[in-house]
Amino acid sequence: MQQDKHPNYHAVVFRDRAAGYAFLTRSTAASDQTIEWDDGETYPVVDVEISSESHPFYTGKARTVDSEGRVAAFERRYGGGAGQGD
Repeated sequence: MQQDKHPNYHAVVFRDRAAGYAFLTRSTAASDQTIEWDDGETYPVVDVEISSESHPFYTGKARTVDSEGRVAAFERRYGGGAGQGD
């Protein structure tokens, strides 16, 4: 007799506390905590540190990197650039 090798796939709420955002999906993630959802049902809840609501890439609040300024700072710190010391 073969045992069931598949994990328990069930409805779970993922909650991003930093953004105050939660969404209901299906997952194999387990949790001892529960939450009552909008439909009146109680689901396990998994707290996450970052989601699409708080990640800078998805929110458009990404920090732009000034690559030219970084190159200039590197050259000031370590020398004038390529070809030195030949």
